[in-house]
Amino acid sequence: MADHSSDACAAACEQVDGSITRVFGLLGKRWTGPIVSVLMQGPVYFVELRRAIPGISERMLSDRLTELGAAGLTVREVDEGPPLRVSYRLTEAGAALGPALKELGRWADAHLPGGAGVDGGC
Repeated sequence: MADHSSDACAAACEQVDGSITRVFGLLGKRWTGPIVSVLMQGPVYFVELRRAIPGISERMLSDRLTELGAAGLTVREVDEGPPLRVSYRLTEAGAALGPALKELGRWADAHLPGGAGVDGGC
């Protein structure tokens, strides 16, 4: 007689599709979530974006913005100046992440240590 629990586990493991792997491969990288979250508020200059995310280096911010651009989630725009200024904004595809990110934020508040739903936090 076959072990049905083993079969169920194998079937569940096979169901993890490439879309989940791709999403977390991009959005699961350190700093990507906070960058997208700041950009949800509208176009932001590079310098302002860096100030909005304490601890991120210029190089890491630049790398993550390049990755988000390559994925079609952000657009880089150059104001010729003077002074020359570079801003970033979300594309339609990037902005479409809004509801999912808000839901993840609500989940984190309710279920992760330090959230509003834990220890009576604000």
